[in-house]
Amino acid sequence: MASNRRAFLTATAVGALAAAPASAASADPDARPRPPVTARSALAELLAGNRRYANGGSRHPHEGNGRRHALAAGQHPFAVVVGCIDSRVPPELVFDQGLGDLICIRTAGQVLDEAVLASIQYGVQELHIPLVLVLGHERCGAVAATLDHLRTGAPVPGHLELLVDEIAPAALRTRGLPGDWAEHTMRANTVWVRDAIRADPAFTSAHITAARFDLDTGLVSLLPSTTRR
Repeated sequence: MASNRRAFLTATAVGALAAAPASAASADPDARPRPPVTARSALAELLAGNRRYANGGSRHPHEGNGRRHALAAGQHPFAVVVGCIDSRVPPELVFDQGLGDLICIRTAGQVLDEAVLASIQYGVQELHIPLVLVLGHERCGAVAATLDHLRTGAPVPGHLELLVDEIAPAALRTRGLPGDWAEHTMRANTVWVRDAIRADPAFTSAHITAARFDLDTGLVSLLPSTTRR
């Protein structure tokens, strides 16, 4: 009986070891299903990833050696994120995405210039990305610098003048609104950037939207669809 029992346990262990690689492969975090191909599905994927991030359940997908080797032959990102350089708002983490998932273009205050527009165009026209998301955030340093300049009239040093010049219209337009001037400015500037991209014929094949990142909750919320400058 003891001999039969040992034989049964040995056979069971061998079978389990033989099955293990297939099981591990099926749970491979680098195994990417087909990426979203429509703007609607791309936005849904971003917001689902953000909920994971905000809830402390990030998966940190597509970061392993297998994913890196697969991407060496070509990339198929599903969204362009135009965001701020703020170290607290890295898009890949905020949306719980990995290698090859996003094209991230970051400037202080999401300020546009020709290099930014050309980069967006590369993503939309060359990589056929269906979604461009402009991501602003609360307590933005570029917005704070702009408001300080408008309050004091102090000269803006060096290259920072470009940022202030670009954000100032949104600040002036919202100055009389009740509540948090910086928050109003950030929202107005983010939506204006979105509308400027929308108005450019180079991006007509993509859906352009805008959103706000909350530093306290970690959540991203979409901004209204219309504004003016």
